Amino acid sequence: MTDQTDDLQDLLARLQQGDQLALAELFARHRDRLGRMVAFRLDERLRGRVAASDVLQEAYIDALKRLPHYQAEPGMPFFLWLRWVTVQRLIEVHRQHLGARIRDAGREVSIDRGESPEASSARMVELIGDLTSPSQAAQRAETMGQLQQALDGLEPMDREVLALRHFEELSNQETAAVLGIQPAAASKRYVRALERLREALAGLTDFDRGQP
Repeated sequence: MTDQTDDLQDLLARLQQGDQLALAELFARHRDRLGRMVAFRLDERLRGRVAASDVLQEAYIDALKRLPHYQAEPGMPFFLWLRWVTVQRLIEVHRQHLGARIRDAGREVSIDRGESPEASSARMVELIGDLTSPSQAAQRAETMGQLQQALDGLEPMDREVLALRHFEELSNQETAAVLGIQPAAASKRYVRALERLREALAGLTDFDRGQP
């Protein structure tokens, strides 16, 4: 969803004029989307130790500090700027808590304005499993393992496109901006990623049967 309503445009105009209350209102409107991103990308080793709400609180403080830079040169849509600020805070949280045990940079996907914690195939499968009842999840345990294997086999960029579109629920335009590519290229990558995932799943009996 993009900032297109008159109300949002009014908030953005107030923000550009230095109104910090407008920043608070805009951050609150995007809080759920940012929270989904943090919960999705937070390293599994930090669950139970770091709350998404704490990351968002720190990200809001960071946004306040960085706001003059955005006002001087608003080079991306405001939501994506907030997402970028939150990603930077999340990376710092990983560094603070994991130190030498942090994920290798090679397992992170390079984007136009920095690195983003990788879209973990294990986390993607876990969230898919959450959509089923406990009994269904038990019945599909083996299939979920096969799905993770299929996701692991994708190129990191293809996995990232699927994560941005389906788990963060970004639009194609937003996905393109995050990845630093043209919308047409993002759309092609998305279609290719789906095709490659379908090919990887083609031999899985449970998926072929279309089980729920």
